[in-house]
Order: sequence, then structure tokens, then C-alpha cells
Amino acid sequence: MKGDGFDVPDLIACYRQGVFPMADARDDARIFLIDPELRGILPLECFHVPRRLARTIRAGVFTVKVDTAFDAVVEACAEERDERPETWINRPIQQLYRELYRTGGAHSVECWQDGELVGGLYGVALGGAFFGESMFSHARDASKVALAHLVARLILGGFRLLDSQFMTDHLAQFGAREITRAEYRRRLASALKLEADFYGFAGDGAAVLQAISQAS
Repeated sequence: MKGDGFDVPDLIACYRQGVFPMADARDDARIFLIDPELRGILPLECFHVPRRLARTIRAGVFTVKVDTAFDAVVEACAEERDERPETWINRPIQQLYRELYRTGGAHSVECWQDGELVGGLYGVALGGAFFGESMFSHARDASKVALAHLVARLILGGFRLLDSQFMTDHLAQFGAREITRAEYRRRLASALKLEADFYGFAGDGAAVLQAISQAS
């Protein structure tokens, strides 16, 4: 489909149905809807924090903020890198999420160091479901710290589903797994019925680790 015929209500409706948009390349204006047969999720109740990452989180290496630099996070996620010469975040998709953020439906978790944005992630919150879209890191472990902070925030905010879309080796270290499309939609329907609070957490690294450990 063409990006100019796809708006924010369409985007929200897609998430509620279990599908999400992607593009083939940064310069391709078309948007495609993806409905994987196997869906990646990060179970909140058994999220695993590797030992070295736990030390980094506890030490407070980064200042973690929420929703203060959403556009910059998406832009960084869309950058071409050596290990990923093409990106699925095209201009129409970037604009869609910018508009969704302005209505309170999209969020960013950001890692700052010496006043510079060095890592983060963004995604969409609906009911008790959070749909992780993309992450980036310009400093060691920055995106991992952002993910751990996100998980603690979701746990304490009453969320029940963290959708990672696809299963990757990177996410596997945190306990990500694949479920069938039917199982995903069952979990999604249940999570959408809930009222969750994305802003109910404002703790430090120790509070992040405590929240995650108590949920497991």
C-alpha cells in the first residue's frame, strides 16, 4: 500500500488486529502490513537480565529518561549502519509514529550520557500491551539498559504483553521466545482489555532490577 493513504487510526487498528507496518527500504514510500506466522514476545514474568548488564544498570552508567526525545530516537533507529545497510523505517512510517507520539500512543525510553542521547528504543502502548518497534545504541549496553527500564516500567504499570515482533539472537538472551499467531492473538486480546499505566515508574537502576526479579 502507499504510505500517504495510511493514517494514525489505521495504525492503531492494525495493532489491535495483531499486524504491524514495515517498509522495504528507507527511500521506499510504500508501507506493508506484516502478520508473522510465528511472533516474538518478551515474557515480562521471566525477563532475564545478564549479570554484566545488571552491574551496568545498578551503577547508573546512563541517565534514563522517557518521552523527552522521541523524534531523535526514531531517527537514530532509522539510521543505516554497517551491520544493517537498509532500514525498514521509511519517511511515512516515521511521520506516523511521530503523530502517534503526539497523541500519547507511542513512547520512547532513552539513555543519556554527558548530555548526549546514546541509546534507546520506541514502541506503541495500547491497553496492557506494548509493541516494541526498534532500538539503537551508540554506547555499549545503552539499548539493553533502555530495554530493562522498559520492562520494569511495564511490569509495575500493569502491562501483560511485550511484543518484540520477531525472534532474534539478541533478544533471546533476555528470554524472548516465539509463539504461534493464534496464541499471540489470544494474548493480545486479553492484554487489550486491561488499563495499564506507562508512567507509573520513576525508579533508579536498583528499582529496575527489583521490579524484574519480583515478577519472575
